[in-house]
Amino acid sequence: MSAHGGGKAIIAAFLANLGIAIAKFIGWLLSGSASMLAEAIHSVADSGNQLLLMLGGRKARRSADRAHPFGYGRERYVYAFVVSIILFSLGGLFSIYEGVEKLTHPHALDPQWQYLPLIILSVAIVLEGFSLRTAVRESNAVRAKGQSWISFIRHSKAPELPVVLLEDLGALLGLVFALFGVGMTIITHNSFFDALGTLLIGVLLILVAIVLGVETKSLLVGEGATPADFDKIVAAIEKGPEVDKLIHIKTLYVGPEELLVAAKVGVPQDKLLADVASDINRVEKRIREAVPIARIVYLEPDVYRPADAEQLPTESVILKSSD
Repeated sequence: MSAHGGGKAIIAAFLANLGIAIAKFIGWLLSGSASMLAEAIHSVADSGNQLLLMLGGRKARRSADRAHPFGYGRERYVYAFVVSIILFSLGGLFSIYEGVEKLTHPHALDPQWQYLPLIILSVAIVLEGFSLRTAVRESNAVRAKGQSWISFIRHSKAPELPVVLLEDLGALLGLVFALFGVGMTIITHNSFFDALGTLLIGVLLILVAIVLGVETKSLLVGEGATPADFDKIVAAIEKGPEVDKLIHIKTLYVGPEELLVAAKVGVPQDKLLADVASDINRVEKRIREAVPIARIVYLEPDVYRPADAEQLPTESVILKSSD
């Protein structure tokens, strides 16, 4: 996976979540805290998320073939969608179920181990903080200058970094909810707060799932170039004397780091076919220099005729061959 895919952030998040999940399960088994169980499931889901993101990155590197002529870049979108919907939602629904179960069948924490969850959650907050810092650093390397975090998450074409960012942020908030629930239960000797913390964690996971699901769905359906890249492509086409008029243009991300550009361009009607072909090659080169991720470029030459212009006879718009 390329650096733009946030490989370091994914590995850091996976290692942190795996260790935290084991510690949380131990804390739940010894203390009986529902919040700890919800957080343990949360961390297991997060660990699975990172594995799926790494698997998607691996599959996306496969070369294009006859069945998939534009390559497998969208595998990363598919796995990000699976992460955002299935794992997050299952984790959220399970946490809500545990919270409701604790409300309807309350039971006190084990007095001998009631403080253990507080220690585990405090250490987990520190570890998740380091994981979030790594994700922020990775994101800052590709985030546009002055771009807000909300805009970055909404418009990033590499799905891994938004997933890890929201995942780590959600994990930190979930830990705070769990710490609140367990702490208040110890202080008040009322298991209602432990159940409340569990419910808050479940709601949080479902909200994160909805946000990520919406964004990754948009990438799966197909998004065009960013406004900045689109303007660069148009400028590259119109920059030289080869093109009389850009008639229309369409762009599409076939992967997080691969853009398809298809355009119909008006060329002088009296040019020889060989000269038009050379001109098209020069324009394609300018496009790739302006936007390096524009790796697939199709330019269709045509003769531009304004709608109100007199229609030319057929023979006048046929490109002459060199012979």
